[in-house]
Amino acid sequence: MKGREVVVGLAGNPNSGKTTVFNNLTGARQHVGNWPGVTVEKKEGVCGKGGRSIRVVDLPGTYSLTAYSPDEVVARNFIIDEKPDVVVDVVDASNLERNLYLAIQIMEMGVPLVIALNMMDQAESREHRIDVAALSREIGVPVVPMVANRNKGTDEVVDMVIAVADGKVEAKSVRISYGREIEKEIDKLEGLIADTPLARGHPPRWLAVKLLEGDEEVGKRFEEVQSG
Repeated sequence: MKGREVVVGLAGNPNSGKTTVFNNLTGARQHVGNWPGVTVEKKEGVCGKGGRSIRVVDLPGTYSLTAYSPDEVVARNFIIDEKPDVVVDVVDASNLERNLYLAIQIMEMGVPLVIALNMMDQAESREHRIDVAALSREIGVPVVPMVANRNKGTDEVVDMVIAVADGKVEAKSVRISYGREIEKEIDKLEGLIADTPLARGHPPRWLAVKLLEGDEEVGKRFEEVQSG
């Protein structure tokens, strides 16, 4: 059955196999340009399944979304401003702890997330045994195992993206506790932010955390709203 186009942001750490996943998904149906205002390369492509069209935007590879580099700003602004239907985070299964930091940051933004657990063969060769179902339950989002350089798991990722976009599979946001004192300040800021136009397009708690971190990009947006 045909439906609306699904927009996917493809995220991941450098060297996670994200480019291979992008190529597997889109094949030759991709084009390259630049993100507006910066020299960071922008790649987009399309794929389809069961009559559904999926537009895949390959975000710059980053370790975090703290907006300290042009790549981080581009990736984060796309997620915040364009509000893709789903973000697919390509995670290196052989380096799980480090890679999940980005996944947690994406989940804090309240965006539907699918984790593409790539390089499962390398994890197994290092005797890392990952219970994929248990990992999915623990973090509250769908996890799809794959070996991108053998094109294994690509169809399953597409199926999960469509299921999440259609609301058939839930991809929860995560709430991390920062301790009693910091939580008090977050609550105060949330109360102030909740009544501003900025909160209509962004999770107030996420904005509060970013303001406490001294995030310049979020600070500028908040000042613009206040002055407007």
